[in-house]
Amino acid sequence: MFSFFLGMGILLAGYLFYGQWAGRLFGVDPQRATPAQSQVDGIDFVPINWKKAFLIEFLNIAGLGPIFGAILGATYGPVAFIWIAFGAVLIGGIHDFFSGMLSMRNQGRSIPEIVGENLGNGFRQFMRAFTVILMILVGAVFITGPAEILAGFWKNHSILSQSVFWAGIIVVYYVFATLLPIDKIIGRIYPLFGLAMLIMALGILSSMMLEGYLINIPEAVPSNLINMKSNAAVSPIFPMLFITIACGAISGFHSTQAPLMARCLTNEKYGVRVFYGAMITEGFVAIIWAAIAMAFFGSIKGLNEAVNTQNPAAIVNNISITLMGQIGGLLAILGVVAAPITSGDTAFRSARLIVADFLRLSQTKITYRLVISIPLFIVGVGLTLFKFEIIWRYMAWANQTLATIVLWAITVYLYRMGKAYLMAAIPAIFMTAVVITYILMAPIGFGLSAARALPLMGLITILIIVYFSYFMRQPRLFKA
Repeated sequence: MFSFFLGMGILLAGYLFYGQWAGRLFGVDPQRATPAQSQVDGIDFVPINWKKAFLIEFLNIAGLGPIFGAILGATYGPVAFIWIAFGAVLIGGIHDFFSGMLSMRNQGRSIPEIVGENLGNGFRQFMRAFTVILMILVGAVFITGPAEILAGFWKNHSILSQSVFWAGIIVVYYVFATLLPIDKIIGRIYPLFGLAMLIMALGILSSMMLEGYLINIPEAVPSNLINMKSNAAVSPIFPMLFITIACGAISGFHSTQAPLMARCLTNEKYGVRVFYGAMITEGFVAIIWAAIAMAFFGSIKGLNEAVNTQNPAAIVNNISITLMGQIGGLLAILGVVAAPITSGDTAFRSARLIVADFLRLSQTKITYRLVISIPLFIVGVGLTLFKFEIIWRYMAWANQTLATIVLWAITVYLYRMGKAYLMAAIPAIFMTAVVITYILMAPIGFGLSAARALPLMGLITILIIVYFSYFMRQPRLFKA
């Protein structure tokens, strides 16, 4: 119980102090014109109130991550609290804040262009392809996942019980949300969904306190900082936990969403609130779900048994209805259906903008938006033919790899500006070690044993550090 509240305290203190320091370090300028003021086009560059922008950003980056990821990550034990709290403050918040602010300072450009500005044209070209592929993977996952859940609610209906039917409905919605001006759908309904997701988390927290579940939450004391997962031998804490809990601590997907609001904020002074603040808020949601997952089933062993026999959606539904009744059930549906859908559509929208930036193609005409979007949807729908689990595994690694590259770009930017670049460099090194170890050990990668993977990871990480140390010192980086 105390570790849980300490984790929440770390998140709050992180926003109040570390987030504000990041803002000062960046040099937030309230007098500087933003893209929402200088490049208004009525489609993607549209002024939006910062409070709405915060809720939109929060919902965009959240999806299923801080719920499903936190529940699965909680199977490792209280170490999940440490990762969520410090990950969100020291890594995820920095990643999200600088992604958004660098986009604002660069005409609202998408993240591949920001990476290219700092790491060179080679990284730019790689990131253009890599990020678009990731966005399509995210979109595909958030077609099949919600469609299967919706079909499960209508088991006795001939048409509504078909996931293909719901997938078609979701795709049609994605098309409209991707093509229409951002203030027509996203700007109107996302703040409501974002608020509902926060109410759901607060409801879980309140019920957890009132119903006495707090005493079941294990403490993050040294004796408990071990791998409590049922299949611990094949799922070591490092690196698996840091891939499993992504959105609640650090996620590359966030950097692709930040430019959406970077094109809509009317003042740089809102950057910490919207970008760093949304990440910290997501950390709060994640740590609440991790805590109730540990407490609800009586023990970490009980949670592992539940995860091995039920999918995360069923667990969310069970917890929500038990703690909050029918209202909880409605909010659970929102959490497992609406939340991923509202991340899937912005994934496709981000992909459209990335391609548009690359082609330098204005998006004011619907014809140009269609030319870019139609191929993206064709590929995305095609990916739904593959098993959900297969797509998810590759997306998880690609997501954290993207975050790692963005952190290196932020490191180079801070170094170039003569600022405290270790704020980003240390997280970049850590995440480099995580994604390398994961691809070396995971079945989707090389499947090596820890004894072989860890020394190899160390060598590759050192080489990457040497490369960036040399790269940052090249005079060509500092030409005006």
